[in-house]
Amino acid sequence: MAFEKVSVVGLGYIGLPTAAVIASRGIEVIGIDVSKQAVDTINQGKVHIVEPDLDMVVQAAVTMGKLRASLTPEAAQAFMIAVPTPFKEDKQPDLSYIEKAAEAIAPVLEKGNLVILESTSPVGATEKLTGWLQTLRPDLYFPGHPSHEPDMYVAHCPERVLPGRVLEELVSNDRIIGGMSAACSEKAIELYKIFVRGNCISTNARTAEMAKLTENSFRDVNIAFANELSVICDELSINVWELIALANRHPRVNILTPGPGVGGHCIAVDPWFIVASAPESARMIRTAREVNDGKPEYVINKVKQAADEFKRPVIACLGLAFKPDIDDLRESPALGITQKLAELGVGRILAVEPNIHQLPAKLEGSKIELVSLDTAIQQANIVLVLVNHKQFKVLDKSHFNTKVLIDSSGLIS
Repeated sequence: MAFEKVSVVGLGYIGLPTAAVIASRGIEVIGIDVSKQAVDTINQGKVHIVEPDLDMVVQAAVTMGKLRASLTPEAAQAFMIAVPTPFKEDKQPDLSYIEKAAEAIAPVLEKGNLVILESTSPVGATEKLTGWLQTLRPDLYFPGHPSHEPDMYVAHCPERVLPGRVLEELVSNDRIIGGMSAACSEKAIELYKIFVRGNCISTNARTAEMAKLTENSFRDVNIAFANELSVICDELSINVWELIALANRHPRVNILTPGPGVGGHCIAVDPWFIVASAPESARMIRTAREVNDGKPEYVINKVKQAADEFKRPVIACLGLAFKPDIDDLRESPALGITQKLAELGVGRILAVEPNIHQLPAKLEGSKIELVSLDTAIQQANIVLVLVNHKQFKVLDKSHFNTKVLIDSSGLIS
């Protein structure tokens, strides 16, 4: 079956680039989102997120009539679900967005359709999605139906892209495609081969789910080692950045970079999915999460100590995003640190984030002032480096000579 029309559910940092790339291959794409603002923006050929070159690809796809957005699902041959999968307060996975996506698309599903879950998910989520769809559409036969051969296809294919390089990596990266059956994997591979130059590797749904969680947990564990090392080096009066550079000269050592914590929608979240699935066995993964989750408090305490030396402390917090040169604030330790400093009343808080134009809604009414880099450097007596944005890297470091500098990300190491 040639795919002539594809629906992408969730037009965020993964869904919109995916929709745009598929549309650029001449496939009709209907994007579904609950945000009217996002839908209206996309239909004007514009974007509501920051990602290099995405605006041009979206504009071209909309202009060609291959991409449009809607609040309401409609029939298509394939449905790709790219909605959030956060965790609850008790660190248990929250699959409510996936369930709502299933409820949204169920009425328009037709025999022979392919449904792909791209959202990073705990092990078993694709099975849950299949079960929800089967319950919602008993007239169709999904994989695992007790008495009928399936006439629908369901698979899991986790996104594996790096913010800032999404368009490139959507095409070049290998994809792990885990079907609810071998036939489901084959059908999903047909779709991904339309735009993926990397290898499409077939496995089962559970292994595909665990593969993405494993990739991010590997990173988290190694970042935790670096973050713990940075705390130890502070106690021993050692420059951790120099130490890591020296240690990494060993041909089989590659220590990652410490920071103020770990953020983003993947590394800061996904390991908890493994912990939730195997709480007694995932000891190292849990400990790494606790180390990384504890790093922001360590940074906050350093700022509080510095602020005690000033009658009127003015603290410039450089960076709010979860990593350099993007506007993504999800699970950002930098944002959390800045917010906590304001709540504690440590001093006047000046936030610098070159990639946003206003503070997020949850900070409205806070005492945080979003200012330019020049204003922050001029007025602050304490400078807290949280994110190594390119605008900060070219700053004349002599500006820090008269400030108390707390460099949590190695900007001037």
